[in-house]
Amino acid sequence: MKKKVVISWSSGKDSTLTLERLIESSEYEVVALYTTYVGDEVPFQVTPIDVVAMQAQLVGLPLITIELPEVFPSNEIYQSTIVTALKGSGLSIDAVAFGDMFCNGIADYRRSYIEPAGWECVFPLLGESSQALAQEIIDRGIETFLVTVDSDALDMTYCGKEYTPELIDSLPSHVDPCGEDGEFHTLVTSAPCFKGKLKIELENAEQGERFVHQRYRACII
Repeated sequence: MKKKVVISWSSGKDSTLTLERLIESSEYEVVALYTTYVGDEVPFQVTPIDVVAMQAQLVGLPLITIELPEVFPSNEIYQSTIVTALKGSGLSIDAVAFGDMFCNGIADYRRSYIEPAGWECVFPLLGESSQALAQEIIDRGIETFLVTVDSDALDMTYCGKEYTPELIDSLPSHVDPCGEDGEFHTLVTSAPCFKGKLKIELENAEQGERFVHQRYRACII
């Protein structure tokens, strides 16, 4: 029997590519997505939680929403909140999957609280070339927009732009093609695993001290 896996879902391209790969897997069955949020938004992407729910509806999977007390809670609070919510979801879970790409210690960190809970930690993208993964995102037809830009790393005019081959080619050499160093975050509006798509209408871009966030209206079409 396939292992039942839940995917950490940020609303962006990395978690979508993770989902696409696991749908194709002979080893895993995706049974749900889970998303952490603060207030009514996903941190970093600042994706409204109702837009994440639209994505889950398009994918046809249940969405486990996990509210955090703040954007950067202590490790103990963060980890216990995740584990408690997943255990309380009522779902049979064998594994938890993440869209991390870099071998920078993040996998060991995730294993430190996922495995003691009795679940396997799955990293379908870990250690692969960012350039190759960026190309795979394009080739698969995953449509996504930059909705957060770190203005210390990338010009704010990139915020709100579609993630295309032209955009990837235009990125400065110090910016990872997948934004894996936090240079930008994305919102996926269409993918092969979506039954339909999100239509977004760009509104204002909010500029903070460092991060620029693209605001928008979204609906399912």
